[in-house]
Amino acid sequence: MNEQTASTRATGHPTRWAPLVKRAPAGGMAPNLRDYDQACAEFSWDQARGWLDGLPGGRGLNIAHEAIDRHAAGGNGHRVALRWMSRNGAGRDFTYDDLRKLTNRFANVLCRLGIGQGDVVATLAGRIPCLYIAALGALKNRSVYAPLYSAFGPDPIVSRMTIARARVLVTTDVLYHRKVASIREQMPALEHVLLVRETAAPLPPATWDCNALLDAASDEFTIPPTDPQDLALLHFTSGTTGQPKGAMHVHEAVVAHYATARFALDCQPGDRFWCTADPGWVTGTSYGIIAPLTHGLTMIVDEADFEAERWYRIIRDERVTIWYTAPTAIRMLMKAGTPLARQHDLRSLRFLGSVGEPLDPEGVVWGVDAFDHPFHDNWWQTETGGIMIANFASMDIRPGSMGRPLPGVVAAIVRPAADGGVEAIDEPGVQGELALRPGWPSMFRGYLGDEERYRNCFAGGYYLTGDLARRDPDGYYWFVGRADDVIKSSGHLIGPFEVESALLEHEAVAGAGVIGKPDPVAGEIVKAFVTLKPGFAPDEAVRRSIQAHARTRLGAVVAPKEVAFVASLPLTRSGKIMRRLLKARELGWPEGDTSTLEPS
Repeated sequence: MNEQTASTRATGHPTRWAPLVKRAPAGGMAPNLRDYDQACAEFSWDQARGWLDGLPGGRGLNIAHEAIDRHAAGGNGHRVALRWMSRNGAGRDFTYDDLRKLTNRFANVLCRLGIGQGDVVATLAGRIPCLYIAALGALKNRSVYAPLYSAFGPDPIVSRMTIARARVLVTTDVLYHRKVASIREQMPALEHVLLVRETAAPLPPATWDCNALLDAASDEFTIPPTDPQDLALLHFTSGTTGQPKGAMHVHEAVVAHYATARFALDCQPGDRFWCTADPGWVTGTSYGIIAPLTHGLTMIVDEADFEAERWYRIIRDERVTIWYTAPTAIRMLMKAGTPLARQHDLRSLRFLGSVGEPLDPEGVVWGVDAFDHPFHDNWWQTETGGIMIANFASMDIRPGSMGRPLPGVVAAIVRPAADGGVEAIDEPGVQGELALRPGWPSMFRGYLGDEERYRNCFAGGYYLTGDLARRDPDGYYWFVGRADDVIKSSGHLIGPFEVESALLEHEAVAGAGVIGKPDPVAGEIVKAFVTLKPGFAPDEAVRRSIQAHARTRLGAVVAPKEVAFVASLPLTRSGKIMRRLLKARELGWPEGDTSTLEPS
């Protein structure tokens, strides 16, 4: 592994990260995707549909059946589906047969309450067992599942519940008293609140005891016929301004959840899978619930918040084989130090994945130092419903790259065309907007209540992602930034991610966020907001050292002209840097929707 060898990205800027060749998977397991070109040539989504069972008797396709019932009915009901750790460290196992019965009970509870097909069932909870039971039970009932972040305040709860017209909310008694009781009258569509009891306090008026309802319900339920195009999932994503967007996904999305987990995350029989994503985020549903269960794996769920030592103990004690986490968490682990990781026996790991904000090259290669495996970054969005571009287990990783499109996914770099549409850019290395040909099963079917906003996402036969990227001569895609994040300085277009990645290579820098600051001469200059590692003082000497490093790595035009030290960066719970919030604070602009902001 020649980590120090100079190479050149498609951007034309030199980087010390050469292509990194991943060693053979632990235990000698061959990856699912062995020959990329052959897989792309032979794959079809019809083929992928054949990997799933469908409802018995040809009655359609239901996500919950593919995730639970087919395994329980196929002789694997005894297998542990969900291994749950409480905050105090106590563990509890749920087999596939346990989940079958519990989700049947929840589906019957919904029927008792008069909740049926197309009705929205929302959850406002952390990683507790009832969240998973409610999600899958709602899907069995052909209701629509809408997860909300447990950390939301009153305003984002009201806005999302109102847009969704949710009839049911599953939450805890603690969260109900703190966040919901005072705003319940602002949600007229909400008819039933089901509380998971965490205290011995009396049940509040006009609420149900969720556990009591489950105990009283039958554990037998027949999933009704389900059209693959029936609405199943409603995921909210924040816009730069205005109301959140409710992206609608259908039961057919399970085909992509299964296939992408097979190709991009290399899920194989017997794997123990840990996705650390918050269940309020699309990853926490697509890959924190559906994908591992459709593969019949044991899914690890930890109720507690991030703590480096605890995470390493979980990987060790639970023998995690596939670990899917976020760049923010990876950077926090890096900050805790490689020796801490090396104190634990983590040899069970064979595949490390990263999701959310693009992972900087330093983080990719640090995985080798700490775990003997690199992190495999991948790219997708709430709207795509599943992974679209990935670094695969069988392929070289180019640290900093998103990877290559999955089989069945047609990606392109496009630019505006003279007719008002878009045209694909054939030349490698040219920056444009990342676009995808519609047709994959987990593609969103609309924004709830906002058809115009949905139509504006498409042009020239492409779904326009709003992300700027480049494609190198070997077909690897490189993230530049959101279209509204790109910095225009003295005629140069500068992607903030590239600058942030270079800054993170400096020994003092723990985190970095970059914006364009208006300048009367250059149009914009690059300004960096930097958090420091322990032991480094936010003084002028460190500032000059960081700027000198950036100029060496990036050149004077691209390197930050200003560096500000901050205690923390504004991050979403999915790990994305909220650059627009940095810019708004710098310029005194309104901050817009901050409901998905990670508490600092």
